[in-house]
Amino acid sequence: MRLKNYICLYFLLLISASVFSQDKSTVAVKTEHPPKIDGDLSDEVWDNAPALTGFIQNYPDMGKPASQPTEVKVLYDDNAIYVGAYIFDDPALIRKQFTARDAEQQTDVDYFSVFFDTYNDNQNGFQFLVTTANVQSDARLSPNFSGDFGNYGDKTWDAVWESKVSIKNDGWVVEMRIPYISLRFAKKDVQDWGIQFLRFIRRTNETCFWNKVNPQVNGFVNQFGTLKSLQSISPPLRLSFSPYVTTGYSSTPETNGYLNQWLRNGGMDVKYGINESFTLDATLIPDFGQVISDNVVNNLTPYEVQFQENRPFFTEGTELFNKAGLFYSRRVGATPSGYYGVRSLINSNPNLELIKNPARTQLYNAIKFSGRTKKKLGIGIFNAATAPMHARIKDNSTDVETKIETEPLSNYNIIVLDQAFKGRSYVTLTNTNVIRNGSARDANVTAVDFSLFDKSNTYRTNGTIRYSKIWGMDPYDGYNATLRFGKVSGNWQYYAQGNVESKDYDPNDLGYLSAANEIAYRGNISYRQFTPTDNFITYSYSLAPRLTYLYEPYKFSSFDVTGTAFWIFKNFWDVSLTTNVTPGWAKNYFELRTDGRPLALPPNYFFQISGSTDSRKKLYVRFGGVYAIAPKYDNELTSIDLGFRYRFSDRFSLDLQSKSGFEKNQLGYAFQRETNGEPIVGFRDNREVVSVLSGIYNFASRMNLTLRVRHYWNKVNYLSFHNADAEGYLLDRPFIPGQNENFNAFNLDAFFTWDFRLGSRLIIGYKNWLGDEEYTSIAGDNTYIKNLGEIFNLRHGNEVTVRFIYFFDINQLKKKR
Repeated sequence: MRLKNYICLYFLLLISASVFSQDKSTVAVKTEHPPKIDGDLSDEVWDNAPALTGFIQNYPDMGKPASQPTEVKVLYDDNAIYVGAYIFDDPALIRKQFTARDAEQQTDVDYFSVFFDTYNDNQNGFQFLVTTANVQSDARLSPNFSGDFGNYGDKTWDAVWESKVSIKNDGWVVEMRIPYISLRFAKKDVQDWGIQFLRFIRRTNETCFWNKVNPQVNGFVNQFGTLKSLQSISPPLRLSFSPYVTTGYSSTPETNGYLNQWLRNGGMDVKYGINESFTLDATLIPDFGQVISDNVVNNLTPYEVQFQENRPFFTEGTELFNKAGLFYSRRVGATPSGYYGVRSLINSNPNLELIKNPARTQLYNAIKFSGRTKKKLGIGIFNAATAPMHARIKDNSTDVETKIETEPLSNYNIIVLDQAFKGRSYVTLTNTNVIRNGSARDANVTAVDFSLFDKSNTYRTNGTIRYSKIWGMDPYDGYNATLRFGKVSGNWQYYAQGNVESKDYDPNDLGYLSAANEIAYRGNISYRQFTPTDNFITYSYSLAPRLTYLYEPYKFSSFDVTGTAFWIFKNFWDVSLTTNVTPGWAKNYFELRTDGRPLALPPNYFFQISGSTDSRKKLYVRFGGVYAIAPKYDNELTSIDLGFRYRFSDRFSLDLQSKSGFEKNQLGYAFQRETNGEPIVGFRDNREVVSVLSGIYNFASRMNLTLRVRHYWNKVNYLSFHNADAEGYLLDRPFIPGQNENFNAFNLDAFFTWDFRLGSRLIIGYKNWLGDEEYTSIAGDNTYIKNLGEIFNLRHGNEVTVRFIYFFDINQLKKKR
């Protein structure tokens, strides 16, 4: 077997471990005859490339040689870069579970990955990963990702590239072809790229890299090796199109019945490589119907619920636009601002009939222009235009229809300039603005972010300066400034940070901020053990104090201390403990929804435990628990979180996650006011249960069926009502009957996905949801099981859709001609 030829090499690697700390490099080899991508390295052209070996463990035995040898070769031409890897192992021990794309973590599969730092700036890059089942993952790397627990970059980015694998008598082989349309790099005659290779062995949870990655060193891309002397790359025109058509049928519960409609849409995504460094992405008349449903909750807090972005155009390749944290993409195409006002109008007037009230703002188009110059200046431009939205209502007493604008024509813009410096430092300028038609408000935010490392990459100083301006009927402006200094490498790490948000700082037209008008001082000191001990693979401890004030008027708000501990045991179980102590009275200036009025909260103590079992097993269990107490108000919180994932086969798995919490004597705003406008608060018993069942069946590496069912139940029983004095302390008032709540939300999402060729996809989707007017329809003092049973007697929405996407590269057409 070929494995015997590497036994001597393997022992030499064991002997020469002392040289592993040096950065590795290899000379790039250009070829005129590209290899055939068939999962076999028998093409003669591979013989021209040097073999890259000597992988080093990063986990679990950091710094030791890899337990199994790996040989990698790299070639390139004017069209693509090619990677071939022979991964030696016992075929009987190789794990081969099928997974969804980008979902290889904590599954039973081995994989191989290549990383490129094409600008060689030690900060940004690309990842391409292939599993033993030939399932692909890819990600965009940026300074915001540390590489902990397999999270090396933004996996929502999906590129078009080719891979094949094969199982051999002495291991497995992967071949990859990554076209330049999926990369960006500087326009130079001769250039060096950062390069890294990763191998993961599931049965031992071993992660090893070609160039050593030391977890004690801050950063990931800065620990790559070097691919030297790529010469005279002349890529062809980088232009691709992804036209799509969507059809389906939807039935949505409304106030006066159901809104039934045929769905039909068509559009196109375009990707144009302006040159080697810059790419323009555009989506024309997009349709985002086939996305996972939001996790709806009964929001009792004063803060807006932040939902996850699931629309592909807004998740792929947006790391530059969100480097300053000012881009909450759900603002674009959100629910029209007047949507709920129209519904309230209908519900309050029995003579009115709702004809039409769109729940989503139509997106006309959106573009992303981004790239980086040879001097490492990143440039990003984002623009999106949304249509004016209108509701139509009919007055049945007069037979007159009225058209109501619920959202004006709007334009959303982001401009980013990101200069990377030597030693991982950078300065970023970001501007976001929203322009709306007519008298509706316009908004602008300008921000400067910086991060400066010392020469040894041990200490970091970073901060932000931001200014927001709102125009409209009542214009205002505000600012935010942050400064942080800390030690970011080594076993012991720490930082101190100050943050100021003025009263009228408002980035929320295109960003997300839960609340402004705050000054916060934070600190953190932590210790992490990176190498295994007798009992643990790794562990860490941290202590973090926090002191907050109201900005205007300047008043004390709260002080608390959080301590955490985290252990990974030798059997790959993990446990974490968190304790938070607020030793004195705190003032919450946001709960009462009244400017400058606090709600006084007594000392409280919070304890949490969470963990999971060995994810290599067929049955994988996640667990958690919370106990918190505020003795002064007899306030107690208990919560239990349990999750079970069972792998029935290499193709089929199910996951059930359930969380049940009960808070006795929770104090909060009661959504009522006195006749003089004074806010009313109440003590309430708050019970919340969330259950999520999800599963996947993989027919092949690029064909699967996924299911996700979520039920959310929240029951709120008020015990007493109070007013608050000027300092936030409680005053008695009479009880208000009829304020209890029983809230349910339900969603079912099922998708069949088939990637029938590179970049092309067929998706058949089915969605079922509890109508939002049915959320509070179940009354009575009942249990979770009764609520779960009764929701099926309520009105549900249903939607069936079929979406066909076809990808073609302009160069494919040229070849055919």
